[in-house]
Amino acid sequence: MNFPRPPARRFDGSPLAPMNRENRIRKKKWSILLLTLWMAGLAPAQQTQNEDRKGFWNRIREPYRPLAMPLNRLEDTPRLKSLIRGDRIPLTLEDAISLAIENNLDVGVQRYVPIIAAADSLRARSGATIRGLPLTYREGPPGVGGPTSTSLPGGTDNSNSQSDTNLSLGQLTSIGAGAFSAGSRIPNFDLTWTNQVGWNHRTTPQTTLSTYGSVSLVAENATANTGFQKGFGYGTQVSLAFNNSRQNLFTGKPDYNPYTFSSLGLTVTQPLLQGFGTAVNRRFITIARNNEKIADLAFQQQLVATVASVVRLYYDLVSLNRDVEVKQQALKRSEALLENNRIQVEVGTLAPIEAVRAQAEVARSQQALTNSEGLMAQQELILKNFISRKGTEDPEIQRMRLVPLDPIRIPPQDDVPPLEKLLEQALQNRPDFLQSQMQLENARLALKGSRHALLPQLDLVGTVQNNALAAEANAIPPPGTLPGTGYVRSVDPALLGGYGTALSQILRRHYPDYGIYFQLNIPLNNRQARADMMRDQAQTSQAEMRLEQLKHQVRTEVEAALIALKRTRASFEAARQARLLQEDALQAEQEKYAVGATTSFFLIQYQRDLVQARSDEVLAESQYAKARNALDRAVGQILTRHNIQPATAYQVQSPR
Repeated sequence: MNFPRPPARRFDGSPLAPMNRENRIRKKKWSILLLTLWMAGLAPAQQTQNEDRKGFWNRIREPYRPLAMPLNRLEDTPRLKSLIRGDRIPLTLEDAISLAIENNLDVGVQRYVPIIAAADSLRARSGATIRGLPLTYREGPPGVGGPTSTSLPGGTDNSNSQSDTNLSLGQLTSIGAGAFSAGSRIPNFDLTWTNQVGWNHRTTPQTTLSTYGSVSLVAENATANTGFQKGFGYGTQVSLAFNNSRQNLFTGKPDYNPYTFSSLGLTVTQPLLQGFGTAVNRRFITIARNNEKIADLAFQQQLVATVASVVRLYYDLVSLNRDVEVKQQALKRSEALLENNRIQVEVGTLAPIEAVRAQAEVARSQQALTNSEGLMAQQELILKNFISRKGTEDPEIQRMRLVPLDPIRIPPQDDVPPLEKLLEQALQNRPDFLQSQMQLENARLALKGSRHALLPQLDLVGTVQNNALAAEANAIPPPGTLPGTGYVRSVDPALLGGYGTALSQILRRHYPDYGIYFQLNIPLNNRQARADMMRDQAQTSQAEMRLEQLKHQVRTEVEAALIALKRTRASFEAARQARLLQEDALQAEQEKYAVGATTSFFLIQYQRDLVQARSDEVLAESQYAKARNALDRAVGQILTRHNIQPATAYQVQSPR
């Protein structure tokens, strides 16, 4: 039935005038506008709410997802291709170092060590043992060695007295310590939530009818248990368990059937001997944090080796290019002498043997130039593969020529601090020495766990538990006197009820249990713990000895590098002076030859002497530059000298 709508009225009770069509349209427009504004204001709030909900579920799922890992980059960074000019790659020393840091595979391999260390640190914070780090680094290839090298691919560099092959990847060096024993057990620091839900149906045959009044007992049982477990730094382990079991027996014997049994219990176990104290229980966390620092130092060590290698390879390429120029000038001079002698032989002012001598010298100069060009090409090949991931596998890189732009510059004098100052800087800056110090600290931390493993296990255990029973009166048969038994069934009303009754009993502690006791486990022989302790003590002493050994090695390397720097400077000064004198001697011999006061035999000899003097000067420059590079490495300043920040070098990303 439809009732008439009452007329609209104002607040004072007077009736409203009827709304005309224009007013209704205006009101509709305002309604649409207000609804649009309301929806516009609601949309960001709704979006924020959705984002919060999404963030909540992401946080829930985060512990069960693998952590993100950087993708392997197998191609070169764009820097290498950007340097190409025609069929050449003009290359400064800074460019070569940057390319090696970005593309060298040894550095790329080492970038994963800090990630492994971070994973071990995450693992240690859960209370698990750590898995250790692969602490190795690789030296760069030795190269051809310089202008005077006569080695061939696959042979040895006699000029540097190195046993590595010229084209090899370099020596792989281990900087890790021995593996230590697990030591005393560490509690699980991660909170663990355990759950069990299930149902089963059992039929159990009985040996007598008097027990349940049947030849078989049929029962159904449903369980729903949950609990939490967590360990703490002092070795304390806490377990909270909430257990529920509902059982239904298909027999008339029990007074209560079905019934629910519940319990809420707290158990605290505190070690008093083995595993007591934060220092021993958090030792793997401390070791893992130290390993993160060691991993950073290992990456720095690889950077040091890589930068030192690329500087050495670059300076060798510079000296080989200069040596090629020297050999080209010698060939031009020999060709000019041959042309001059041929003309004089034709006009009869010179014996034919002089033209033969000049021609032989041209052949010898050509052979020397070919050998130098071969060594330069070999050095380019080594450097290409060192600063590129693809190397000569990339056809474009293979056909390119490397053109070093930075010459070797020798300062007027060496600004070198005293030896003791250099030694102090080396012990403060060298990554290998700092790693050995931290490895010794880790060995001493691991030794605490081994020492605790020798102790007996004495635990103090405290338990508190509240129990509950909620049931229904057994209806098989109805309450009363059981037939043939004379037993009158009676039930306690306090136990009657459902699951809420059980929870009420637990909260009110109607049926409490509590206790405290000691657990003592004594291994009578204890051979494993004693053997682990013996080995860990030996490895700790070995780490101490290795640190002292490395200190002596650092001192020897610094002193040797300082001596080499002084020797190579003196050698360079002598080589430069010898070259100047040979130039003057050749000039004088050419003037004598022009007036017929000497023969081409002596002139050729002077030319050879000048070529050798210039090659010796080029070699002396290269040896000085490499000696300075070796001193910077020995003191631990090579990264600082070339303005390299390890953190920035580590963050080189894929160009994809």
